[in-house]
Amino acid sequence: MLSLHPDKTRRIEFGRHSAANRKQRGLGKPETFAFLGFTFICGKSRRGRFQLKRKTRSDRMRAKLKDIKVELRRRMHWPIPQQGKWLRQIVGGHFAYFAVPTNIRALTAFRYRVIDLWRRTLQRRSQKGDATWERIAQLANDYLPRPCNLHPWPSVRFAVKYSR
Repeated sequence: MLSLHPDKTRRIEFGRHSAANRKQRGLGKPETFAFLGFTFICGKSRRGRFQLKRKTRSDRMRAKLKDIKVELRRRMHWPIPQQGKWLRQIVGGHFAYFAVPTNIRALTAFRYRVIDLWRRTLQRRSQKGDATWERIAQLANDYLPRPCNLHPWPSVRFAVKYSR
C-alpha cells in the first residue's frame, strides 16, 4: 500500500494568485518547494505576470561540485585534453538535466565553479603556478559547453512541429 511520509508531505499556497493572497493576509512571499533536484519559486516575468521559476537545488549543486573536486584530484596528472574531455561529459550531463528556462544563473555559476576547481587542480600540479585565468579561460572555452536552455518552456513542451 502506498502511504505519504508526514515529514515530506505538506500543503502550501503556491501559484498565480498566492502572492497577492498572502500579501492581503499580511504574510510574506509564497513558499518554495523542492522536487526532482529543483527549487520551485513563484516569480514574475518581465511583464509582471506570474511565472514559475525553477532553480537548481543548492545542496545538489554543492554535492556535485564536491564530487568533481575529489575526482579532479584523482585525475590531477592526466593530460589536459583528457581532463577536458572528462569535464565536458560531466558538465554536459549536468546541463542536459538542469538546462531549463529560468535556471541559466545556476548553470553559469556551476560552470564557473567547475572552471575554478580545474584551475586550482592544475595549479597544484607544479610549483610554477602557470595556470593563469587567461589560460584556464581558453581551456574552458575549448572544452566546456556554455550554459544555454536545452529544454522548452512548459507551455511549448508538447507543440510538436513536423517538417512537411
